[in-house]
Amino acid sequence: MRVIAGKAKRLALKTIEGMDTRPTTDRIKETLFNILQQDLYDCYFLDLFSGSGAIGIEALSRGAKEAYFVENNKKAVNCIKENLVFTKLKENAIVMEVDVLTALKRLEDRKIVFSIIFLDPPYHKMLEKEVLKYLQNSSLIDNHTLIIVEAALDTEISYLQEYGYYLEKKKQYKTNQHYFIRKK
Repeated sequence: MRVIAGKAKRLALKTIEGMDTRPTTDRIKETLFNILQQDLYDCYFLDLFSGSGAIGIEALSRGAKEAYFVENNKKAVNCIKENLVFTKLKENAIVMEVDVLTALKRLEDRKIVFSIIFLDPPYHKMLEKEVLKYLQNSSLIDNHTLIIVEAALDTEISYLQEYGYYLEKKKQYKTNQHYFIRKK
């Protein structure tokens, strides 16, 4: 796994051993960031369920102003920190070692509206639904915030409208998919 483009282009990233995380493949990451490229410069980026930090690091490498990484697995947090030091992107990164809902509540105090929120929760646990439910009334997003959910191919999101969102786009891959969601 590597950084695809930007300041840290071609630098290899570490991942943690075992099945605790599912790193997004370089090919999927490249497709995702080709879609996001116009929205990245000077944005505030939130990477939830960060794993190795590869998505937030890619955003920083491509010009995001600041990236917040939320991960509660200690090994993964250490991996994120090592990757940020190695890529020399640590200065614009905030790593939060807590569960996602706790992080969101703490971030409310910072008066930040995120431009892009990326979440790649463990599949089939409905954690994306919990996050979207929390964000529906949160000051962390507005109508311009793009929320991207990486999910299993069989993930159901029919509740979006009920929570005040709409599906802007869906991109399917062989093994998973990305939902691009905005607030109504």
